Amino acid sequence: MRNRYLDVLRFLAIVRVVVYHVTGWASLTLLFPAMSVMFALAGSLMATSLLRSGPTAVGRRLRRLLPSLWVVAAIFVPAMLLTGLPLTPKVLLWLFPVADPPANYWGALALSPIWYLRDYLWFVLASPVALWLFRRFPLPTLLAPYCLLLAIEMGIYPNAPVVLREFGLYFGAWLLGFAHQSGMLRRLANRVLVPTVLVLAAVGGAWILANPGPRGYDLNDNPIGNALWSAAFILLALGRAPSTAAWVDRNELFGRAVTVLNRRALTVYLWHMAFVVALTPLVDVVGWSHQNLLGLAIRVALVFLLLALVTALVGWVEDVAAQRPPELIPGGRRREARSSTHRHAESRSGDDHDRTGGSAPAGSPGHPIGPDDEGPRRSVGAGRSAGPPTARAAERREDALPGQRGRGGGITAR
Repeated sequence: MRNRYLDVLRFLAIVRVVVYHVTGWASLTLLFPAMSVMFALAGSLMATSLLRSGPTAVGRRLRRLLPSLWVVAAIFVPAMLLTGLPLTPKVLLWLFPVADPPANYWGALALSPIWYLRDYLWFVLASPVALWLFRRFPLPTLLAPYCLLLAIEMGIYPNAPVVLREFGLYFGAWLLGFAHQSGMLRRLANRVLVPTVLVLAAVGGAWILANPGPRGYDLNDNPIGNALWSAAFILLALGRAPSTAAWVDRNELFGRAVTVLNRRALTVYLWHMAFVVALTPLVDVVGWSHQNLLGLAIRVALVFLLLALVTALVGWVEDVAAQRPPELIPGGRRREARSSTHRHAESRSGDDHDRTGGSAPAGSPGHPIGPDDEGPRRSVGAGRSAGPPTARAAERREDALPGQRGRGGGITAR
């Protein structure tokens, strides 16, 4: 199984993204570089899928990812077409966003998180080759994205396409997920890991301090600082990840919240910015300043309340895409009533896999869940490569303020 510690990381990342977009507090990006953490977790899961299923894992991951986007597109694209968006062939990018899909003036704000799916799709498509390279040349492969980013930011490779920029910025985190899945990070001795983390954090932090952006020390305004600081965070968070995290479920309410937000992470991410934008006029209506703590707290609560409503309405699409029985609220006790025989069968195959733990029944408190999880599959032994599986079951920059455009012309919200 994949232990609940990793579920908590994803839970914190999603919460941090939402709170950041409501408050705009740059310090949150330094405290928890959420997007890089999400890419690292996704990279780890993608490596597991490829080792088990080979290149067919790419199609399964796309099947897991795209339906939630299509739900968003089915609602917002007709609304944008009715409010001035030209009907061109580029509208088809809403079906498969390998580039930024078109949006009108209000859609660009509300739908700005689409950049994450664009990057995610490219990273998934590149993963079979990247994993092949990583298993043969691990260190050069890990360093390649950071070298690409440095070449772009230093002007050695000017006017790089936006996709290559994103590879330089975030694919390094994805590859650190590969390193986590392989056990490489866990095997690093403290005498290597700790100095590496300190050096990356020191260099990244110094770069951020020396090159503040328009919002101050916001990671998302500083690609080099972002990549280095995030790498240090990931190395520490995943390199010394505990093998168990039973404390997560000692509080039933918190454990259930972690479960629900993991199962509905993609829905929450895709919809949250629309609610942030919709509630922003409240600041002027009720006379709150943008830094009024009570006003911000109320807006955060309202955004999560609306997200709870939308996840209840359309979040089940994530279950269908993952070939799970759809649930209104994930992680209900009804799954705990299964027979012991069924439990034993499911304990051998879970939605996710962590090379540091055992197995748990799907839907149980210790079972991993989230936007990157997949369906039943056999586990891979810790610290070794996976051979061909004997049985294959069907696998089931947040950086911009609202409306800010990325350097490649695409809408961004990180």
